[in-house]
Amino acid sequence: MLVTGGTRGVGKGIADAFFAAGAQVVVCGRTAPTPDAKVDHLTFTQADIRDPEQSAALVHGIVAEHGYLDIVVNNAGGSPPADSATASPRFLEAIVRLNLVAPLEICEVANAVMQTQGEGGVIINISSLNGLRPSPGTAAYGAAKAGIIEATAALSALYAPKVRINCVTPGAIDSPELHNLYGGDSYFEAVAASVPMGRMGRPSDVASACLFLASDAAAFITGSNLVVHGGGDKATDIGVS
Repeated sequence: MLVTGGTRGVGKGIADAFFAAGAQVVVCGRTAPTPDAKVDHLTFTQADIRDPEQSAALVHGIVAEHGYLDIVVNNAGGSPPADSATASPRFLEAIVRLNLVAPLEICEVANAVMQTQGEGGVIINISSLNGLRPSPGTAAYGAAKAGIIEATAALSALYAPKVRINCVTPGAIDSPELHNLYGGDSYFEAVAASVPMGRMGRPSDVASACLFLASDAAAFITGSNLVVHGGGDKATDIGVS
């Protein structure tokens, strides 16, 4: 299986969970993981998924090495906060490419492979709560994440019955990346206090949703969006997946 952006944060949580369940997990990133990333149990391939040629090479390389590709989790993405009224066209284009165009390109290549396999395959796209609510500080990111939800529903009809494709939409997830972006514990305490479940999400919460959607227990589920947000929160503009 493949988890894009699987060396840190939510992506690593997903990769670790599938590895613990017995999967052979390939993760990718633009740069090699740092020594403290603890990814030795995962197979790392350096690739920039914003480049369609690298995405295709990534998928075909996995098939060449392992003989098949049964699960893809399109997790890589994110965006720094930006004033959407004044952000440059180049910035907006880059955010949409990373969060919408790039995962769709991986879907296309992965589906072509999976359609030739006896057991087909499963694709899971990771969206964001910002794709379901106003996010004025990250409008391009929110629009792209809304787009991946719609695209998942549309592609499910094209890929079925051989390949199932679903979306997981996390709310605010407690991760080192968000700590660095939003300034530490006080912000996280405020967000957690607004969540009905009494805490922020964890990477393991998202991983559990992905494990379910990839399993036979979800054999009749495709084109769906599973929201994992603890009942919702009052925070806005959390733009890092």
